Amino acid sequence: MIYPKKVKRYCPYCKKHTEHKIELVSTGHKRGTLKRGSIDRAKKRGKARGYGNLGKWGSKPAITKWKRKTKATKKTNLLYTCQTCKKAHNQKKGKRTSKVTVGGT
Repeated sequence: MIYPKKVKRYCPYCKKHTEHKIELVSTGHKRGTLKRGSIDRAKKRGKARGYGNLGKWGSKPAITKWKRKTKATKKTNLLYTCQTCKKAHNQKKGKRTSKVTVGGT
């Protein structure tokens, strides 16, 4: 999907329709490796090695096809910057498309 570089839309700060610059932002950040409940943290605590029943970290059956990740695309995250007041705001909902470009082919 191709978005134009600039578009005229409503600015909630100016409270009127102004020229906005469109910018594509990444969809989110990755969680750290030592967050609570992570496998790396459990390994550091010594839960994933040694003798005996490993519990949650023990042998597991193969993942069924229903439990695999099914979504092939991510929702777009567009940032609109007002050219009058220079304040930025996001769109309400992103569209789920495979390829997004701003201002070009």
